[in-house]
Amino acid sequence: MTRPFESFAMNPKIMSIVGARPQFIKAWAVSLAIRERGRLQEFLVHTGQHYDAMMSDVFFEELNLPKPDIHLGIGGGNLGKQTERMVEKLEEAMAREKPALALIYGDTNSTLAGAIAAATLRIPIAHVEAGMRCGDLKMPEEINRVVADSVASIFFCPTETAVRNLESEGKVKNVHLSGDVMLDSFNRFQPLALQNSKITETLGLSDGGYCLLTVHRAENADSPERLRSIFYGLSGAGLPVIFPVHPRTKKAVASGIAIPDTIRMIEPLSYVDMLALESRAQIIATDSGGVQKEAYLAGVPCLTLRETTEWPETVAAGWNLLVGAGAAEIREGLRGFRPAGERPPIFGPAGAAGRIAESIEVFLS
Repeated sequence: MTRPFESFAMNPKIMSIVGARPQFIKAWAVSLAIRERGRLQEFLVHTGQHYDAMMSDVFFEELNLPKPDIHLGIGGGNLGKQTERMVEKLEEAMAREKPALALIYGDTNSTLAGAIAAATLRIPIAHVEAGMRCGDLKMPEEINRVVADSVASIFFCPTETAVRNLESEGKVKNVHLSGDVMLDSFNRFQPLALQNSKITETLGLSDGGYCLLTVHRAENADSPERLRSIFYGLSGAGLPVIFPVHPRTKKAVASGIAIPDTIRMIEPLSYVDMLALESRAQIIATDSGGVQKEAYLAGVPCLTLRETTEWPETVAAGWNLLVGAGAAEIREGLRGFRPAGERPPIFGPAGAAGRIAESIEVFLS
């Protein structure tokens, strides 16, 4: 791809695009590595996809992320309208700032919008968490992954499976097995969470005495039938279920879905408090890709409330069980799923962020 802004060759400016909770966690490690090395100018854009304080502001404060250079303030809305507004504003920002490269993360609407805007302006794109596939194109996240990788110029793969996925799609140039940047964040903040977070005491929980639940994917949050089945299945956990509620899911529940008494809804949590709750849980039930990873890293059994996962390595290792939204399958998993054996280092050695920063420097040199 032609690089349209060669004037930045001596000290290239890259535009990092974030907008959702998991991207803030990933960007913490990569932004820190970029700024410590000092060879690139980072211009940080927050799309505003997540605009609730506990889904956005608290992460910048807690992780000490650099203040965004631009906050687009997009807010909510359906996928099409939200993405359209993001693309328009990102194109304006890119035309004004003239970055040598756009850096996108993961599989959110912000990822998709960043990819479309940069590709339209012929700006090279680096995709962190490239090559992830679950094989279900009914999921918006899977579409976002495929589209982002179709226009990216440099690919940072967290696992060997991701590299093979790209190879099967004919992408072999500028493909890097970087490891997972969330491992860097986990290694930095999980010890602090276990030492400093008081969330279990605040909630009156004992270590290993509860199930942690998260639900936010469209396939579950937008389906009353699936939500009811998930809640019914978890009502048989035999222990308290702690449920930090994503705003999307909270809206769905408020429409008239009954919550069993054993499920305790709480507000979204900061990153440190969430790590503490994950690490001290007996078992985790989730439809989040990031929480699946964190459960694996923490050594906590995970029931994934989906039929597919972009992290099949965790299933193969025996620490993650796909149960979908069926109440019977969820109850069986709660009763019988007890991982045994080691947890191989499937997310690579620590230091992924530094490897990514170095590879971007080489790419732009």
